[in-house]
Amino acid sequence: MTVSVYPWWFLVAYAVVLGVGIDFDHFLVARLNTGEWTAVRRCLRDPRIVFADQSQIFDEGDVGTLRRLLSHVVLGGLAVGVLLAFDVFLAVFTAVVLYTHLLSDLVWDVLAEAGRV
Repeated sequence: MTVSVYPWWFLVAYAVVLGVGIDFDHFLVARLNTGEWTAVRRCLRDPRIVFADQSQIFDEGDVGTLRRLLSHVVLGGLAVGVLLAFDVFLAVFTAVVLYTHLLSDLVWDVLAEAGRV
């Protein structure tokens, strides 16, 4: 069994940055769907909403569930594939973090569709 050469605090920080960072693709998806950078401008105009009221970032239909999840899968697959060439442990760790993120997104979407969140 291989033990990580990374300290625990690095792995926690990496997981947090990766788990949050993957959501930046929402801005690209919104841009593709609307043809506008409205969500980016809204965040730059009022950065408070990024932390305090994320429901204000995107308008209804800007992102879309399937496109958001598809972009997560594509970006995650690319990241893991590239990392495999350099660091197998970090590639597997990345895959686990992104799988967990994607699973939580799917659970949230199912609960939202059922009116439970």
